[in-house]
Amino acid sequence: MTSGRFGGLSPKQLVPQLEGEGLYLASESTMYRLQRRHELRRVKRQTRHTHVTRSATVHRATGPNQVWSWDITWLPTVVRGRFLYLHLVMDVWSRRIVGWTVSEREAPDIATALTQRICRVTNVDPHGLVLHSDNGKPMRGATMVSTLQWLGIVPSFGRPHVSDDNPYSEALFRTLKHSPTYPKLPFVDAGGATRWVEQFVEWYNGEHRHSRIRYVTLHERHLGTEHAVFAARHLLYMRARDAAPQRWARNTRNWSPLGKVVLNPERKAD
Repeated sequence: MTSGRFGGLSPKQLVPQLEGEGLYLASESTMYRLQRRHELRRVKRQTRHTHVTRSATVHRATGPNQVWSWDITWLPTVVRGRFLYLHLVMDVWSRRIVGWTVSEREAPDIATALTQRICRVTNVDPHGLVLHSDNGKPMRGATMVSTLQWLGIVPSFGRPHVSDDNPYSEALFRTLKHSPTYPKLPFVDAGGATRWVEQFVEWYNGEHRHSRIRYVTLHERHLGTEHAVFAARHLLYMRARDAAPQRWARNTRNWSPLGKVVLNPERKAD
């Protein structure tokens, strides 16, 4: 936990990464206790939460490329008041980033071209695919909506002025801007921003182990190789329990794959 390789990881990220290398040392709770004992824990960043009622639009995904979510975020530049715009599309089921682009303006035609390019490059059949976004002007542009309908994509929108109706993209942008590698200084130009986003996407899709999909990488989830990862983890935990049964008060962790993912699930009444 103090090494150069693993020192920046929380126990929730460290334990699955070691498991991927066939090594089980201790549970997350044990590592958290060690952090407290040796004063290794970092100060947790405060995150503001907006308490709103979820959108009435509910979508369910049981596999990749069924429901996508997209949004736009600003990237600051060295010129005061001037921003770059990151258009980013993610798969809700796997949380994998499927496409993105950095531009100097925010416009529906850019998102339209990005959506078409993603479908073409990834060889995804767009018919019946749901593309969810918030209710911003670029999302509801006539060119954007008509292109989606022409492709057979089902456009979906959150309520006006409620960003929390697009939770997956909002969470992804928080991860992006809270990343340890996020530049402390503004971007000089679109080329510099593009290079940084490219590195972030490579890490996020290929190395980051997402807590909501039981700590597999997004590539493993999206490409269907998570089953082998979970099977290997199950065997590793069984061997660890057999080697030291006194350390296990209950059964080993459930490493079965996560099934259905719901976008904006309905909340039960109190």
